[in-house]
Formats: sequence, C-alpha cells, structure tokens
Amino acid sequence: MLPYKTLILIDRESSVTLYIQVCNTFISLITNGTLKPSDALPSSRVLSELIGINRNTVKLAYEELISQGWAESIDRKGVFVLSKLPIISKVKLPETNKNQFQEGFIWTNTFEKEVESYGKNIHKDPIVIDDGFPDVRLAPIDQLMREYRSLSRKFYGKNFLKYGSTLGSENLRIAICNYLSNTRGLVVSPENIIITKGSQMGIYLASQLILNPNDTIVVGVSSFATADDTFKYCGANLERVPIDDNGMDVDYLQEILKHKKIKAVYIIPHHHCPTGVTMSMERRLKLLNLAKEYRFAIIEDDYDFDFHYDNKPYLPLASIDHNQNVIYIGSISKTFAPALRIGFMVGSPAFIEAAGSLRKMIDRQGDTLLEEAFAIMYENGEMERHFRKSLKIYKQRRNHFCQILSSDFKNEIDFRIPEGGLAVWANFNENINLIKMSNEVGKKGLSINNGNFYKNDKFSPNAIRMGFASLAENEMEKALAILKSVLQ
Repeated sequence: MLPYKTLILIDRESSVTLYIQVCNTFISLITNGTLKPSDALPSSRVLSELIGINRNTVKLAYEELISQGWAESIDRKGVFVLSKLPIISKVKLPETNKNQFQEGFIWTNTFEKEVESYGKNIHKDPIVIDDGFPDVRLAPIDQLMREYRSLSRKFYGKNFLKYGSTLGSENLRIAICNYLSNTRGLVVSPENIIITKGSQMGIYLASQLILNPNDTIVVGVSSFATADDTFKYCGANLERVPIDDNGMDVDYLQEILKHKKIKAVYIIPHHHCPTGVTMSMERRLKLLNLAKEYRFAIIEDDYDFDFHYDNKPYLPLASIDHNQNVIYIGSISKTFAPALRIGFMVGSPAFIEAAGSLRKMIDRQGDTLLEEAFAIMYENGEMERHFRKSLKIYKQRRNHFCQILSSDFKNEIDFRIPEGGLAVWANFNENINLIKMSNEVGKKGLSINNGNFYKNDKFSPNAIRMGFASLAENEMEKALAILKSVLQ
C-alpha cells in the first residue's frame, strides 16, 4: 500500500472542506501516474486511521471521486481507480537545467536577448539607476484615482465596465487629438487613433500589419532592442543604418534604397533609444521624401516628446507628412507612470480599423474606466500641469546628475548633456567591465543595467543609459557615490 499518511496532507485551517482535500489528493495521485487504473484504494476505516480524520469524511471523499468519474465501487470488494481511465506514466522530476524546456509540447524560442534587469528587484533594491523612467512620485495619482472612483460610482460610469470599442475610449481619443494638435501640430480625428497598452503594443500592431516574412525593415545600428525583436518575430530582415549626432543617416539609407526594396523604416527621432540623439529637421524632410518616392512606411516612435529642456522640440514627422506614410506611436506610460499601460497609435482610419481588428486577438480592449479617467485629466488641464511641473524638476535633476558625472567621473564616463529625455547615454572607459560593475554595485544596494540590453549584431558599446528623472537629488548623490566607490 502507498504511504498515504505522508501523501495525503490535511490542512484543518483551510477553507476547503476535508473531504474535498482528500478527493483532490487522490485525483493528483491518479493524474501523475502514482495510482493506476483498477488500483484498489484503502478502506475508509484504514484511511481514516492513517490520516486522522473521521471515517464518514473518507466515505464522502470516495463518493465525490466516484461521482466525478475517477473511481468506481465494486460490491464486496471496495473502491478502485476507474478501470476505463487511460494509463498515465508516472511523472518524472523535472531537470534543473534552465536551458531545457519542461513543457510537454514543442515550441520555439526566438528571443535570445536577456530580460532587462531593471525592475527585477524593484521591492528590494533601495536605489535604482534605471533606463530612463519618470518619477512616479510626481504623478498626480490621487487625482487620477479620484476621477476613477468618481466615474465608477456614477450611473453612466457603469457602462464603462462593459465591453467597449477595441479602439479605446472615444473621450480619451478626442482628448489626445486636442493634445496632439496643441503640442505637436498634428491634426487628426478620433478615427485616426487607437489606444494601446503602452507604445510597445503600438509597435507590435504596426509591425504585424506592415511586415511579412522576409520583408526588410530599416532600423538604427543602435536601436530599441525590444522593437528589433518585434520585427524579427514577424519574420522581417533588419537593415541597420548608422546613427550619428543628427540621428539616422538618411544619405546612407538612400544608397540602400537604390538596390534594395524596403518595406518600412523604424525611427525614434526625438531622444533616440539608446543614445538620446535628436534627428535634424533636414534629415526628417529627406526621409519623408524618400518614403514618398520609394513607398515605404515610417514607424515613428515618439515615446517621450513631452520632455525637451533646452529648446522647443522639432515637430514629429507625422505632423509634416502629407502622403500618409507615417504611423505615429506615443506613450502616456513613459511620461506618467510605466505601470499604467496607456499609449496610442495614429494612422489612417483604415489602418487604425485594421489595428483594432488585430488587437482583438490579443487583448479585446483596454481598461475603459482608466482611459475615461485619463480623458478627464486631459480635459481639466491636470495632465498639462503635470508635464509642466515634471519638466521643470527633470531639468534640474538632469543638470545636477550631469554636474556630478562631469566632476566625479571624468576619467570613467564620457557623455553629452541630453537636450531632452530622461536618461544620459554614458560611455564607460573600455577598461571597465559593466557586467562586473553591475554585480558589484548590486552588493552595495544599487541596481544598475549591465549594458547587454543595448547590444546587437552591429552595436556593442561599453555604455549604458543612466536615468536621472526618477531620482531625487539626494538619491542620485547616494547612487553615484556607490558607483564611484566600486569604480575606484
């Protein structure tokens, strides 16, 4: 007989009744192959003595097993595992090698790049130099939640808990239309906008609609790695074009177009990721002309347009595109709070409608109530006030952060003060091992990227993005002191 005394563990504090606990344990023993079809179960008297419960409780468990089709009662013989069940091989203990897949089916892993390390120990690390995220402490979360609760209490607000448009809240799309017009000169209607779960969903939807296997998409030699992976997942080939201080080298792209068919160009014209450079207006106009001539799409990722410090930012390509070649992607998550997944994608009504149909397959709709709350925040000016306040604070933090880098790290880090964005692109002395550095500062309570996320087949810098926006001045002083102690 099996060692039921150790196999069946009773939790008298559980909300699950005792007989159901016994029944579920027997089901597990059957499904993992420990008990085979036609195996006899112990009598109710024996089992009750072994596991210390009432005999009637065991009888109830057996009755439940029989009613569910796992067991059968045979007169004058007892209770047995149902003989008609298929034979299941006993489950083997899984291997500990993390490179071996444990699933019982075949699947393909096409993602070679490691998951970003930031946020992995978000509740444990006392201080983090991140990739360039907003300070969530500055976000008017209380006001947002106030609007959220207010909507949920109102009679008409209950409708926002039902299924809604796959394109997202119409009120938020209208609010974003007004905001884009006022800040970017981008005049669109709600039919041109789909609300997404952050900018990454927009990149995914656009790539799925535009790219087919073996199509070629142009990306930067340095590029946003997650976007690159998204394009590869579509089966597309990446054609890398150099990025310099003026953004993507459009002359280099023009030479490629003379002998190769390009389906799309992915570009981050403001605060390019990871290097932070801004594309010149001359190159923007030339890129638009090339898109018209060679009929390729431009996927414009403008994830943090709102944070530009030293002068007024250039207009997005979408604002000066007169041939409908640009798909414009923006994010509220990157400017408000990363965990609140709200972004948007702008395109022609037909393209947006197709994106909505595709979105249904992975996410029927977003959080309509949250979207409606954000719409109110735009309409009552709270979002604009938040951006103005944040911009002032982030500029002060940028200046302080860069001043410390200039004075304390002049022999270890080479950088340029960013015109906008939330991070500094820091090139470290070639003698500094970033992986070792990341591990060592981690032991002292500082979390920092090790640089692997930014590398690809043609780009392998000894550099990382160092976010300053999420750190108050005393926090960045503490963080950089730890970093300095390790580098010394």
